[in-house]
Amino acid sequence: MKRRRTVRESASIEPPPGYYVAGGEPPDAAQRALILDWVVSRRIASGWRVESRSGSQVVMVRGQPVNHVLHAFLTVFSCLVWGVVWAGLALVNRVEREALTVDAQGRIVTVSAP
Repeated sequence: MKRRRTVRESASIEPPPGYYVAGGEPPDAAQRALILDWVVSRRIASGWRVESRSGSQVVMVRGQPVNHVLHAFLTVFSCLVWGVVWAGLALVNRVEREALTVDAQGRIVTVSAP
């Protein structure tokens, strides 16, 4: 049975109350790092992995690229029969990237990358 993907990205990715300063002033660098850590942990729980990270930005990836070298060897050794499987994997497989940034007000900005 094929596992269905749940749409968890539609939920708010804003951190819970308590991550912001009570006075309404913008969060400092440490608080922005906490906000980013919270959002990254939520994304990791839903199947994403961290590709790179800086102070206020994280690039996250979901999916695995196709190992074309392995599939080329399998295709040659199976007299081109494995080529059908390889073509199917190459068409269906996709890798998603997103850059998450915390702005000066503590909001998460998400940009989809190619």
